[in-house]
Amino acid sequence: MNIGYDGKRAFQNKTGLGNYIRSLMAILTHHYPKNNYTLFAPKSTTLFDVNAFPNVKAIFPQTSIGKKFPALWRRRGMLKDIVKSNVDIFHGVSNEIPNGIERTGIKTVVTVHDLIYERFPETYTLDVRYVSRWKIKHACKKADVVIAISQQTKDDLINFYGVAENKISICYQSCNPIFQRVVDEEEKSIVKKRYNLPDRYFLFVSSITARKNLIAVCKSLAILKEKTDIPLVVIGNGKKEKEEARKFMEVNGIANRLIFLNELPQSKELNFTTAEDFPAIYQQALALIYPSIFEGFGAPLLEALCSGLPVLSSNASCLPEVGGEAAMYFSPHDYETLATQMLQIATDENLVITMRSKGFEQTQKFTTQKYADSIMQVYQKLL
Repeated sequence: MNIGYDGKRAFQNKTGLGNYIRSLMAILTHHYPKNNYTLFAPKSTTLFDVNAFPNVKAIFPQTSIGKKFPALWRRRGMLKDIVKSNVDIFHGVSNEIPNGIERTGIKTVVTVHDLIYERFPETYTLDVRYVSRWKIKHACKKADVVIAISQQTKDDLINFYGVAENKISICYQSCNPIFQRVVDEEEKSIVKKRYNLPDRYFLFVSSITARKNLIAVCKSLAILKEKTDIPLVVIGNGKKEKEEARKFMEVNGIANRLIFLNELPQSKELNFTTAEDFPAIYQQALALIYPSIFEGFGAPLLEALCSGLPVLSSNASCLPEVGGEAAMYFSPHDYETLATQMLQIATDENLVITMRSKGFEQTQKFTTQKYADSIMQVYQKLL
C-alpha cells in the first residue's frame, strides 16, 4: 500500500499532535515495512527526519506561490500533490481531511483526538471553536472511516455530532518506542547534568493551560511543604496558567520547588525538542503527576508506564482507560488526596515496586504491535 498523511504536525508541533504522527510513522514503518508512507506538509523542519525511515518520504510545496503561501498550498495545492502521488489511502491524522478529497476517489481516514472545545468552550476563542467544529464535522461526514483514540472520544463523536457508531473505529495509540528503552546510568547522569535535575523529583508533562490543571500539583506541594521538599519538574509551556502557578508557589514560599525545563537554554536544543532526552528524564523521576480535567487520551501516562514510572492521575474522562489498575487516581480538585499519594510514593518503596510491575502489565494493552495492527486493519478494510 501507498498511504498518504497530513504531515504538517510532524514538522511543526513539538508535542501532542506532532508526537502522534511522528510515533505513528516510527511504529508503522517498523511493523509494516513493505508499505510506502508519504507525508504532505507545508514546510520542512528539524522536528522530523524523513531520511531516518527508508520507506517514508515527504512532499512539500514546489511552486514559488506554494512556498510563499504554505497555508494556501495546504488548502488547494496539497490535494493536487496527493492525487499525483497515487496514494491508495489518505489519512488525516489531526482531526481534518483536505477539502474536496472525497471527489478524487481516494479512500480516506480521519483520526479525531477529542472534542474538548465542546465540553469546555470557555477555554477556547469563538473562532477556534467554529473552525474546529467545522473541520471535524466535515471530516467525519466525508471520510470513509473515523478513528477515535479512546472510547471517550468515540462517545463524544456520537453524542455531540451524531456520527454513526459503525463508522468509528477505536485505535488506542501506543507511545514513541524511545520510551520503552531502558536508559543506562551513564546516559542518565549526562541528562541529569545537562538539565541540572535534582536527585528526587516529581514530573509533570503537558502544555500548561487551565484544563491541564498544573495548579493542582502546586496546591498539593503547598500542603506537603513541611513534610517534604521534593520539587516538581515541568516539561511543557504556557502563559497565563504558568504564571499563576509560579505566583502561587512564590506566595507559599516554595518557588524553588517548581522547575520549568522549557525555560532553560538547553530546551532549544534538538535532543529536547525531539524528546530524545525525555526517557532519561522520565526514568529518574519519582512519579508522573497528571491532574488534567479532560483528555482525549493522555499520552504522557503511557510514556510514564513504559518508563517504569508510577503514575498519579486524575480520574477524569479517558484517563482510567489508559492507566487501568496501574495508576493511583484522584479527583482533579482533590489536592489533599493528591498530596497523600505523593507522600506515599516518596516514602513507600514497596508501593513503588508494585506500581511499576502493574504499569508494565498495563502497557501490554498498548503495544506498538497492537497499535500498528489496529491502524492497518482500518486501511485494509478500505481496499
